Amino acid sequence: MTKALPYQIAVLCYLFDHDGQVLLLHRRKHPNRELYSPIGGKLEQGDGESPTACAVREIEEEAGLTISPSELHLTGIVSETALNNETHWLMFLYEVTHPVTVQRSEFDEGRLEWHDPATIAKLALPDTDRRVIWPLFWRYRGRFFTAHIDCRGDAMRWHLEQPAADAAGPHVLHNA
Repeated sequence: MTKALPYQIAVLCYLFDHDGQVLLLHRRKHPNRELYSPIGGKLEQGDGESPTACAVREIEEEAGLTISPSELHLTGIVSETALNNETHWLMFLYEVTHPVTVQRSEFDEGRLEWHDPATIAKLALPDTDRRVIWPLFWRYRGRFFTAHIDCRGDAMRWHLEQPAADAAGPHVLHNA
């Protein structure tokens, strides 16, 4: 039986510049201190904030950009069971649908940096991001998927729950 853990709802926001580089936050705070991740954050659940409103708010707070909901594409929903045996997560992955320019580089949560997508694998990333979320984001970019990651025990297990139709054919359970 799984230990009763709190459930967090969050967004990850993928922003690209005119050269195709992706904006990442080199985090100063828990979770994922000293690791790289897309900007984002937790929903204001007490206010009844929607995932899209959260993405708009987080992009403004962290990147200093005013984005409307119509400028966002929901690429995926990822759930995680027992991440670090601390929290269950439900994450909505949004991409800004056009290139952006960000003037801000430092704030209390960390440092914003532009990275070539080809170099992301060389960065210090959370394990679930490296093994599951980034590969699925690239595969389904511009479309939609849902996935579940089970972090209980010694081996992370994951699977696609609702993959977008693509040329790869039928999808099977992917354990990593």
